[in-house]
Amino acid sequence: MTKRLLLSCAAALALAACAGETAEVETRAEAPAVDTKPAAPAIDPTLAALKQRALSEKYGYAIVEGLTTEVGQRLAGTEAEARARDWTVAKFEEIGLQNVRVEPFTIPGWERGLEEASIVSPNPQQLYITALGGSVATPSGGIEAPVVFFPTYDDLEGHTEDLSGKIVFISGRMKKAPDGAGYGPANRKRRTGATEGAKRGALAVVIRSVGTDSHRFPHTGQMRYDPDYPRIPIAALSGPDADQLERTFERGQDVVMKLQITPIATGDRPSGNVIGEIVGSERPDEIVLIGGHLDSWDLGTGAVDDGAGIGVSAGAAQAIIEAGIQPKRTIRVVAFGAEEVGLLGAYAYAEKYKDAVGQHVLATESDFGAEAPYEVHIGSKSGHDVIREAARIMELPAMVKETTGGPDIIPLAAAGVPTMRFQQDGTDYFDLHHTPDDTLDKIDPDQLAINTAAFAVMAVLAANADTDFRTPDGDTKTTEGN
Repeated sequence: MTKRLLLSCAAALALAACAGETAEVETRAEAPAVDTKPAAPAIDPTLAALKQRALSEKYGYAIVEGLTTEVGQRLAGTEAEARARDWTVAKFEEIGLQNVRVEPFTIPGWERGLEEASIVSPNPQQLYITALGGSVATPSGGIEAPVVFFPTYDDLEGHTEDLSGKIVFISGRMKKAPDGAGYGPANRKRRTGATEGAKRGALAVVIRSVGTDSHRFPHTGQMRYDPDYPRIPIAALSGPDADQLERTFERGQDVVMKLQITPIATGDRPSGNVIGEIVGSERPDEIVLIGGHLDSWDLGTGAVDDGAGIGVSAGAAQAIIEAGIQPKRTIRVVAFGAEEVGLLGAYAYAEKYKDAVGQHVLATESDFGAEAPYEVHIGSKSGHDVIREAARIMELPAMVKETTGGPDIIPLAAAGVPTMRFQQDGTDYFDLHHTPDDTLDKIDPDQLAINTAAFAVMAVLAANADTDFRTPDGDTKTTEGN
């Protein structure tokens, strides 16, 4: 057989093989795919439309823009917080909420004053600090004293030597996490650092700010005194200034610091919770509570913490009202007062409604910034399917997981009110938290709209469900899925 003939035969065989393979592939392609997964039920068109309305109309952003522009910072117990209450009453009425009211309570007032700190030696330079909420002032003219460095709060707790005549510096970096898991451990020094210093005779305490940023903005926040020990001043250093102090100590040098803060206790001051409702058509006495906190710290304009939460909860109500939806249960929107200084509005609310706590069928709060949620936590005793449906509509995974529902929901949760929470992405939340950087420009309107839509959908589902969320159903294990 010639070489040409051999090549021709080989080519023919290859073509036949290819043709057979192609035919086989086509035959396989024509075979219908077998889908063993049951089709998901169709989303209620009313809820789908509500979601789309909240996403497109940007109700939440418009509300937080107005609050931060027309009022600005809203330190608890001040004239600014009072103006914020008046603003919120007007806004609640404007968007169509019913039974709009302020429920007043009294808090111990506190306002900051002069804040100065510097390294006197070995390398004289200014430091950026801020007083922690509730701190007492330094003596007139300030304090100038040697500094004792503690890398962590645990190091101070384990210290047994006398610190009389010294300023204590507690460092310790907070770790970033989407759920803010690093906040609790880092916050110990802020809460009780002054008492731990006072136990050992210290004159004052400065801490590395409880935050995750590298900006030269110190973070404020509430502290606490133990009544059994002297009250000494406590302030927070910006991250870069804490780094500067650490580097000086790493060189083996002694540090002398001058510290002056002049906050004042202003006595009993008025605060209050602002409430508005979409009254239920069939079970008006049963309440689905959504909210945020109205007060803020005084360094920024309280956009992310927690103007966003006011925008999300009130914006969700506005979306429901403008969609013409009449819920069976009452949806109550609460703008809690005086959260930053100890959840005082939350406790006042729980006390006022202690005899009606059983009428609260579900509660949640938006108080973790303005970024979109990435999962849903179901902490309710029952009604898991209802909350899973809200998660499905918002295209989020859901899991049964212990949750307070948000800081201001803690007293209600402790009293037995069922809770849930949209877990927002807080990776960068503590870059801004309690600093001058907490301003409106940090909020993405589209991200905030996702939160608003989620709250609106969940509130309507919970208000219209036949489920009694307060009845245990035994589903207490953490499970994932929609």
